Amino acid sequence: MTRTRSIFRGVGGYLPQRVMTNAEMATIVDTSDEWITKMTGIRQRHLAADGELTSDLAVGAARRALANAGLDIAAIDLIVVATTTPDLTYPATAAILQNKLGMHHGTAFDIQAVCSGFVFAVATADSFLKNGLATRALVIGAETNSRILDWTDRGTCVLFGDGAGAAIMERVDLAEDEPDRGVLATSLRTDGGHWEKLYVDGGPSSTQTVGHVRMKGHEVFRHAVGMITDVVENTFSATGYSVDDLDWFVPHQANKRIIDGAGHKLGIPPEKVIVTVDRHANTSAASVPLALAQGVTDGRIKRGDLVMLEAMGAGFTWGASLIRW
Repeated sequence: MTRTRSIFRGVGGYLPQRVMTNAEMATIVDTSDEWITKMTGIRQRHLAADGELTSDLAVGAARRALANAGLDIAAIDLIVVATTTPDLTYPATAAILQNKLGMHHGTAFDIQAVCSGFVFAVATADSFLKNGLATRALVIGAETNSRILDWTDRGTCVLFGDGAGAAIMERVDLAEDEPDRGVLATSLRTDGGHWEKLYVDGGPSSTQTVGHVRMKGHEVFRHAVGMITDVVENTFSATGYSVDDLDWFVPHQANKRIIDGAGHKLGIPPEKVIVTVDRHANTSAASVPLALAQGVTDGRIKRGDLVMLEAMGAGFTWGASLIRW
């Protein structure tokens, strides 16, 4: 007997060179470094350069993930890009990325679950791999959030940054006596009844414009910890594992207070939580893979570790994925 699993072969992150500190932000809107840090934990964010597209950030992350995995793009037959800031309305940013990487085979498409996008993309790739529709997947979260911010709205513009994170997932058949690896369980949720709490006020069908981020921050914060706890506990329940077994928690990097609140409610010690929100801000779908890549690159996440990914975003969408690294 064998078990089919989707394992992670490599990860990579990419951040634009331009860094905007809170001090600089305070010259644009009525805010301060002290307030932003106290309320969000954010100290800086990276911003894409003029002409630097979401697909360009994705290329940087993809190349690092491939190098980390020791693979060439020819070994990939599926690309899933999670983004809410595509290069164009169509074609998919995944198709543009595929071409920029010199790949002209396989399948490439985008998914849109906003900040939960990478967790949804992992679940999608896992399904493709386990069902024999692909062998190796390049899964990416990539965003240029700075392009949809209202830079006069201090309630939103201080929160977001640009970046991309990538992972290489591969289908393997594990023998019965081999240690378990890969994606063990995933829980995904959506409730469109909350859409007006966090949205972009533009789109091809409605306004024929790109629009800007609009958010009822207190409402989002009020729901976040409970929703995060829901999917994490459900994922543990599906596998028989518990918080006590967990080595690393890799949450969506939206707000340090939300991260701390979820960790406290779940009983996860702070030393087991990967935090990058102070340096990256909220990079939406890129946030989880950037934090994951950081944890792997600096040596904290090691082979055999039990890792929980988690995210919550507009929609509302929320999800968690438990992985044996």
